[in-house]
Amino acid sequence: MTKKKTILVVDDDASIRESFEKILKRTGYEVLTAENGEEALDIIRQQSVDLVLSDLRMPKMGGLKLLKASKTLSPEIEVILMTAFGDVDAAVEAMQDGAYHFIQKPLKRSVILMTIARALEKRTLVLENQSYRRLLKAEFHFGNIIGESLAMRSLIAKIQQVAPSGASILILGESGTGKEIIANALHTASSQADKPLIKVSCAALPETLMESELFGYEKGAFTGANVRKLGRFELANDGTIFLDEIGDMPTHLQVKLLRVLQEGEFERLGATKSVRVNVRLISATNKDLVEEVQEGRFRQDLFYRLNVITLEIPPLRNRREDILLLANHFLDKYNQKYNKSIQGVSREAISSLETHNWPGNVRELESAIEQAVILSQSNLINLTDLPETSRQDKITSQSSITIPLGSPMKKIEEQVISETLKMTKGNKELAAKLLGISSRTIYRKLN
Repeated sequence: MTKKKTILVVDDDASIRESFEKILKRTGYEVLTAENGEEALDIIRQQSVDLVLSDLRMPKMGGLKLLKASKTLSPEIEVILMTAFGDVDAAVEAMQDGAYHFIQKPLKRSVILMTIARALEKRTLVLENQSYRRLLKAEFHFGNIIGESLAMRSLIAKIQQVAPSGASILILGESGTGKEIIANALHTASSQADKPLIKVSCAALPETLMESELFGYEKGAFTGANVRKLGRFELANDGTIFLDEIGDMPTHLQVKLLRVLQEGEFERLGATKSVRVNVRLISATNKDLVEEVQEGRFRQDLFYRLNVITLEIPPLRNRREDILLLANHFLDKYNQKYNKSIQGVSREAISSLETHNWPGNVRELESAIEQAVILSQSNLINLTDLPETSRQDKITSQSSITIPLGSPMKKIEEQVISETLKMTKGNKELAAKLLGISSRTIYRKLN
């Protein structure tokens, strides 16, 4: 179903605002009203507006200033100015500043409706061309997802498959694995890419503020609520909302979220009327939501709604072949930030990076490289430049294996491979690298 276009009527004459509101609503438009330019700009800042129909002469802020400010906030917005006076100079200035049309009162209903329809058609064509140009550049943008391991190639392929669907997506992964980057990629590759992506960290918001942040509030809803505030769901309308660490959401808000997913509506705090929204939900957590459901901390019905499609990000220790790739990516980033020209990572430092267990995952690796870039006094990152914590579980060549004399070669090979796998915490790719053989050989020798 095509979303109704939203028209903002701005006039200091209440009777004119009411007249336009009735006509435009009967024609099938969503209508917002404001009595001056300043009030209109507040509305444009808070929600999506397709077209502004404004009087030229108003107190506080007139139509020409509103035109310029509207185009600054939203370049694609169309503006039609109206006046009861023969302001030729103003008309010329308005057209130069990007107004779609400048018309003189009294207005014929058929003329104003035709002018609005044509202005909205122009806006639609502009937005479609912008979308087409993006598609010409690349069908998908995954530049910030770094990884050549089989696990990451599989993840990227799944993202490409599910991003255009519009379905709710649950991202699972330990802290620091890059869940927000995956959410960005999903939004960028979706049909809502030119719409807002609103991000909310459920873990960072105090429970007392979470409801008002997510769903907004009306003026007078509580002490200090001096103006209406739109919540994150309203700001994300027609786009995507990313709820990070959703496992930390209080149970009473889980009920309200479930209603949004089921019915597409909610009430602001202090409101009596529902607000309808069309939002794609991407959520993420480092918790085991199945366990949270079993323990009664997370609603089962909400879990099923969130879990339409699941993307699981592997921890860094399970994709060690990506570590050097990531390290070089961060090296380039922090060379630029700190005006350094470090050319690479020493062999000893690489060995330490590839054998560290990375409990903080990619975020910890990025922090380690940033520190190393700051401390390095040579053209290479050396082991001593890395944080001490990332050097503590380094595998050394001192590790030894006891093999009984006379053992068959097959048994010796199996024992060496098994002990190496223990040292690399089960990572076959790293074990193969340390032994100087292929990972395929490891599989063959152990089977």
